[in-house]
Amino acid sequence: MTAHRISLTQYLVEQQRQHGHIPGQLRLLLEVVARACKRIAISVNKGALGDVLGSAGSENVQGEVQKKLDIIANEVLIEANEWGGALAAMASEEMEGIHVVPNRYPQGEYLLLFDPLDGSSNIDVNVSIGTIFSVLKKPDGAAGVSEADFLQPGSQQAAAGYCVYGPQTTLVLTVGDGVAMFTLDREQGSWVLTQHGVQIPADTKEFAINMSNQRHWAPPVRRYIDECLAGKDGPRGKDFNMRWIASMVADVHRILSRGGVFMYPWDRREPNKAGKLRLMYEANPMAFIVEQAGGAATNGRQRILDLPPGGLHERVAVVLGSRHEVERVTAYHLEAGGT
Repeated sequence: MTAHRISLTQYLVEQQRQHGHIPGQLRLLLEVVARACKRIAISVNKGALGDVLGSAGSENVQGEVQKKLDIIANEVLIEANEWGGALAAMASEEMEGIHVVPNRYPQGEYLLLFDPLDGSSNIDVNVSIGTIFSVLKKPDGAAGVSEADFLQPGSQQAAAGYCVYGPQTTLVLTVGDGVAMFTLDREQGSWVLTQHGVQIPADTKEFAINMSNQRHWAPPVRRYIDECLAGKDGPRGKDFNMRWIASMVADVHRILSRGGVFMYPWDRREPNKAGKLRLMYEANPMAFIVEQAGGAATNGRQRILDLPPGGLHERVAVVLGSRHEVERVTAYHLEAGGT
């Protein structure tokens, strides 16, 4: 299969029929999510013309101030997916509990989790933002749907992806058979396959971390970053560049495109929290994508996809990207013990 003008639908049909990677319900669900992302992209592109910039004057379940686009993107994803057929229930970073598909619709086999608009602090300054999503299979034999049905380790994901709203609108997807990228043809309104079999280089000279938090990091993180900053005169013997967009979607997309390591570690500002990013809505789907592209993803000690979630909004430390760098950071944590 070549990447020449193959649509998302054609790609998914090929995965379903020839390779047997996805059932029909999952294919339909992914198409619905992709259509919702197109609608979100339109709102993002309108910017000030669509009165979507600025704060909504409310807070989400995390206690974070919501942007207008946070709420719009959340509503778009719910409305697009609650018709039933493929989906049993949804969970969002912006909502405290789960959203069950209404009884008037047939209940499907899948559970959808999403961060409707990642990097929302960048909305008003016209920097790339995105939507992250994860798909789980509803446990067999479960009567109805409960929050406990969602609490599966990331290794159980049936699919994961993200859409980055930037100079191009790009959809990145895995169904457990590698990673494919689709670019939105705005004139035709269709997703076109532009890259498949994406691979992250095992080595890199780029790291992404918020350096302003350096004084709060644990020793293994400081050790790693200090070695990178020492450049070719230090123990690594090569110069590194730092890149930090403060939008996980944009930072991970750069890593998928050319390699790198992304770190959002535990720090001493909130010592009782394992990290800042959400396991279910951000870390798990991104870890699945990165691993499918040949990279690695850990919380500094364990593979993220093996972590048993304790709640919908659990937080976790994240180190992901080029495999050799992730392994090095993880080794430093294991050598140090403790936090």
